[in-house]
Amino acid sequence: MKMINAILPLTVLALAACSKDPVQISEKDWDGTTSYYESSDAAKADIYYQPYAGYVGDPMPFYDPVDQEFKILYLQDFRPNAAATYHPIWGVSTKDASAYTSLGEMIPCGSADEQDAALGTGSTVYNEEDGLYYTFYTGNKYLPTSDESGQVVMLATSPDFENWTKNRQVYIKGEDNGFSKNDFRDPCVFEGEDGLWHMLISTTASGKGQIVEYTSEDLLDWEYVGVFFKMMWDRFYECPDVFKMGDWWYLVYSEMHSAIRKVQYFKAESYEALKLVTGGGDSATWPDDHEGFLDSRGFYAGKTASDGTNRYLWGWCPTRSGEDNTNVGASPSEPEWGGNLVCHRIIQNEDGSLSLDEAPALAEKYSTSEEVNLMESSESGVSMTDGVYSFSGESYALFNRLGERNRISFKVTTSGSEDKFGISLVRGSDSEVYYSVILNPESSTTRKVNFEQEGSEGIGFIEGIDGNIFSTPEDNTYDITIYTDNSVFVMYINGETAYTNRIYGMRLNCWSFNCYSGSAEVSEIEVKSI
Repeated sequence: MKMINAILPLTVLALAACSKDPVQISEKDWDGTTSYYESSDAAKADIYYQPYAGYVGDPMPFYDPVDQEFKILYLQDFRPNAAATYHPIWGVSTKDASAYTSLGEMIPCGSADEQDAALGTGSTVYNEEDGLYYTFYTGNKYLPTSDESGQVVMLATSPDFENWTKNRQVYIKGEDNGFSKNDFRDPCVFEGEDGLWHMLISTTASGKGQIVEYTSEDLLDWEYVGVFFKMMWDRFYECPDVFKMGDWWYLVYSEMHSAIRKVQYFKAESYEALKLVTGGGDSATWPDDHEGFLDSRGFYAGKTASDGTNRYLWGWCPTRSGEDNTNVGASPSEPEWGGNLVCHRIIQNEDGSLSLDEAPALAEKYSTSEEVNLMESSESGVSMTDGVYSFSGESYALFNRLGERNRISFKVTTSGSEDKFGISLVRGSDSEVYYSVILNPESSTTRKVNFEQEGSEGIGFIEGIDGNIFSTPEDNTYDITIYTDNSVFVMYINGETAYTNRIYGMRLNCWSFNCYSGSAEVSEIEVKSI
């Protein structure tokens, strides 16, 4: 390895020691060194919200037409949770998905012997006729007997979005219409074009996953009207969300199957046609060339809300057991449940397909430009002229340390569709392991975002995390924007592809651009902070 620029002397010779002692942080020469530092997350997560105590689970976003802001209810995961009564519904508010205000607890759990001892996700609507907010949620019975319902749909109402009253008259059970009494949950309520309120519920019948439909005139009396959607391959689609955007209808859902476990969508040109995209069987009319996947396994339980101008998708980025970046969960195990609240803006393409991009207000919030210094590079394959870096073969360039919250942006131009490149985080000049997000050429027309542990002791490709496939741009140019908030990593590619992951240790460590094969030019590198 060769050093590109002079490195300032250490103010503390013990920099290389892995320390989490906050007293020593101010003593280190952050600008002039590249040694790995064992950092930990700060207590506060500003961009990708996390409560001071616990984590965010299964968001329920709603645009409040009265206050003209988004309200995102979510299941509060305390860790440890009480054995019987857990996941009360808490909330936050935001104008533009760039900052959140905590609303505290909205709907508490019932007692251990009540139907809603533990709460499950649902949705909120505002009824102009009576001026009430209606939140429909899942009531989970603690240790139900064979005669009891494990899950039912329940209701709480509020006149001000602060004080909520549980309505014990609304009690929708799956077995009343031949569906499972233990898998009957995640109600999605919306106003249809027919003037009725519609409710979709995820359930099963004879082992086959289904989404069933109910309608109501007043949000209180609900009538079962039939199966809305039959799942493919006996799977279970969680957290359904149906909405109309432009001339298209969409179903966004979370695929529960351990082999996939991602947020996906279907589309159709009418509400009735949306019900038929799987044909009631095990084949589907996919909405795009990557089967409707909207992100990676680092983003789950996504649901949407719109203010009439922008529609956003909120989900959670899971934590990792032991803060181990390789402990991502894979079949048959799963990632940890809950984490930080992550938001993407939904982009509707001309053919009706959906893409994801950053929320516009995020870029505006990152207004402080940081210096980008080249600290080290590979012995060969790297050169720089007028701020443009040229890479060939196996080569890399190591840049100075990141802060707590960063917006990294740059442009990559490759010589062809087969060139392989990526970036590394949690990297120091002495690192035995570091973590890389690689844009791997899967074919001449597609790439896939992969996650790897590199370095002399790295394990390589990390099984189970599974990335996101996207089309290779015809001009081989990639505009990349990355946001980090402590250990949450969110990347956008060409304003259409999102990739979310949990990577502990990014804060206060260096990062690098890597070329693995072929050649690439990297320009317009910027790092901004708040």
